[in-house]
Order: sequence, then C-alpha cells, then structure tokens
Amino acid sequence: MTLITRTRLFFMMCLLSPLAGAHPHSFIDLDSSMVIQNQNLVGVRMVWEMDELTSAELLLDAATAKDSPTVWQSMADELMENTRNQLYFSYMKSDGKPVQFAEKADNYSLLRHGNKAVFTFVLPIASPIPLKNSTITLSTYEQSFYVDMRYPSEKSIHLPDDIAEICSVKLTSPEPDASLMAYARSLDKNDSPGEDMMLGSKFAQIVTLKCH
Repeated sequence: MTLITRTRLFFMMCLLSPLAGAHPHSFIDLDSSMVIQNQNLVGVRMVWEMDELTSAELLLDAATAKDSPTVWQSMADELMENTRNQLYFSYMKSDGKPVQFAEKADNYSLLRHGNKAVFTFVLPIASPIPLKNSTITLSTYEQSFYVDMRYPSEKSIHLPDDIAEICSVKLTSPEPDASLMAYARSLDKNDSPGEDMMLGSKFAQIVTLKCH
C-alpha cells in the first residue's frame, strides 16, 4: 500500500489502528483557538493530536523516508484534502443558524510530538461572524464514531485576552444513555452504524461561545 493510499485511509476509513473491538478505534485530542479580527470570528485554529496507535503508521512512513520534509508535506496535503472533503468534521452554528466554512484552508501542517502525530490547521469561515450579542456553537466529530474526537477539558479552548472580556466559552459533554453505549460497544471494526443512527453526533461535545 502506498503512502498516499495509507494516509487517505486514515480519515476516509479510519482503519490505521490494528486493534479490533468496540467503537471507537482511534482517538484524537482536540485543542482550538478562536481567530478574531475586529471583534468578528473569522476562523478557528485547530490542533488534532492523534493517539499513539493511530499515529504509528504515519510516523513509520516518515521514519522510513528519514523524516523528509517532502513526505511530511505530502501526508499533510492528503489529510487536509480529506478533512476538507468531510467539511472539516466540524459543525458550527451562529444564533442557531448553520455557518458555512470557506472552501480552502492553506495554513496547515503535520508534525511529530513524541510518539504522536499532530495535525494543525485553521478552520476557515466563509463570512466573518460579528461577536456582539451572539451565541456560536461548534462540534467536531467523525460520524461513524470510528474516531473519538474530543477536548480533554475546557482549558483546551482558547480566546484572545481582549475578547475574553466580552465572551465566555463553555464545553458541554454528552451523556449518552446505556442502550446507546451498549450499541457502540457492540460494533466491531468491520461494522458501520446505521445511517439513521448519526452515532458520532450523539457522542460529540459542544463548544459554546457566548458574547454580550
């Protein structure tokens, strides 16, 4: 399997981890910084730190190529393409209305942090969102729940100091019921949840940015 194919599979099929068993199979820690210009939200700088098993094959490819910058860039390009094709795995609303993301993110990179791969990019918003008297929500998840994407804590969400005076951030974690948890645990690596289940969204955290 080629490097390009293998990297594509990470986000298209989420099968890099060699472990079988219940969903999820891969884990990504999220970290987000709100990008503000003139008291408008123009984007979100996202940092995705993959777990060691998910990172292993990417890091092996990089090591085999002696950490060639060209190889790292090629992997970053593939991840960015697939992330963009999946609408950045992110869903934003402003005062209850869906927010459209811009078509292309140029500011992205893939790096090594110990035994983990870290993917960084700016989630671009098509039209700036005025912060005054607004409530903005953001969720990031992979719908099949092969990949569990979550913030370790509220401290993983950042606001510029001047904006923190007029805006507050709240992180809400879901509380799925026992039957849904049992269903997720019952799925093995070759199973996919029914399309009507929208499994990932049921386990997704919600970031709420509220401004006055």
